[in-house]
Amino acid sequence: MTLRIDVPHPDDAAPVGRTQLTAWLQTYPDEAAGIDEAWIREHRGSTATAEGVARWREFIEDALRQPDLLFCRVVRSGPEIVGFLCGRRDEAVTLGPMYLLAQAQGQGVGGRLMGDFLSWAQDAPVRLWVTEYNAGAIRFYERYGFRTTGERELWRGRLPNVRMARTGG
Repeated sequence: MTLRIDVPHPDDAAPVGRTQLTAWLQTYPDEAAGIDEAWIREHRGSTATAEGVARWREFIEDALRQPDLLFCRVVRSGPEIVGFLCGRRDEAVTLGPMYLLAQAQGQGVGGRLMGDFLSWAQDAPVRLWVTEYNAGAIRFYERYGFRTTGERELWRGRLPNVRMARTGG
């Protein structure tokens, strides 16, 4: 599979929304946390609806207009979007969301995406949220200098997330 990283265009909004939902369905089901397909569709299914696609379109358009403040890249396998990484620069640089579908993982494209993002972030500290039982993602972020901060959140009362941060440089 040949994977290519691109700057998205507004017409990518619907495939990005579908990719986000698919990634959630592949990544987050967890019986102990009470997270199943129905819960995911209830809380994240909107990313693939007209409203969710409109939000993605707006973000992509904003990122094209303000590339110094907003970052977004998609991963393509042929015409299909199989992953993406977005971020923003406010009082701090925030990474997220970042998702790769299962078929795109383990091929180095996540590292290439992270390299592009960290180049964009320059020397600024970066922070992100990651689901605490997503051990693979935590190990991935640790390889790039991120460390857990001790800050936690329970997204929508159920999904346990931990904050990770990386100092600049």
